[in-house]
Amino acid sequence: MKRIIQSLLAIFGLLTLYSVLSVPLGWSRPAFLTPLITLVGFSFGLLHASQRMGWKKALGLLVFVFGVSLSFESLGVATGIVYGPYHYTLKLGPLFLGLVPYLIPVAWFMMMYPAFVIADWLTPVHWKSWQRLLGVSAVGGLAMTAWDMVMDPLMVRGGHWIWEVNGAYFGVPLQNYFGWWLTVFTTFALFLLVLGQHRTGSAAGFDRLAVLAYVVTGLGNVLVAWMTGMGGPALAGFFAMAPWVVIAWLRMSPD
Repeated sequence: MKRIIQSLLAIFGLLTLYSVLSVPLGWSRPAFLTPLITLVGFSFGLLHASQRMGWKKALGLLVFVFGVSLSFESLGVATGIVYGPYHYTLKLGPLFLGLVPYLIPVAWFMMMYPAFVIADWLTPVHWKSWQRLLGVSAVGGLAMTAWDMVMDPLMVRGGHWIWEVNGAYFGVPLQNYFGWWLTVFTTFALFLLVLGQHRTGSAAGFDRLAVLAYVVTGLGNVLVAWMTGMGGPALAGFFAMAPWVVIAWLRMSPD
């Protein structure tokens, strides 16, 4: 199974590299590339989680990610309460209840799982269970939201969704980033409260694969943003994500 997981990560990296190189080299970028990259990243995360915490907890995390993200996104699109007023276009495929693309909760899991692994390593194992619940949930939310510093302006530029206000951060409202953190915090808190999950026994080398998935996605977005004239979001995303990668990598002692 680990060979399959490593292969999925390699494919994920190669597809992301193609997406990045297509910008300066003028390669064709088929419409299915973004969904394909997302599905490969999602598959990597789910299989990695199954080996890290067992299938019961992996599927439990999947259920909570899908349930919370789809609920929050649907409420957000319908009311503007969670993230601010916005709506999706059809560039990401069919919409759930005419509101949110079905691909969106898949993308949430694709990056929320690596953020969970990072937060799990950065939260002390000797803390009490309720302290670890709050720590993992809060840190995971920050690691995940760091990605959106570059991803959101980039996807808006690509016409995947539209903000109905001119937000303070490159057109994105600041409320969106609190909404992102809240979405992840709620998901992880519910998961840990219901199913529990501790780092005891998890292998550092294996978990570094999840950190690499976080790097591949984040760096790919940063490079595309930089090459398309979005230097501000590119730099913000890089410096927001880099500390989580460096600190988590250093905390992962050799197996």
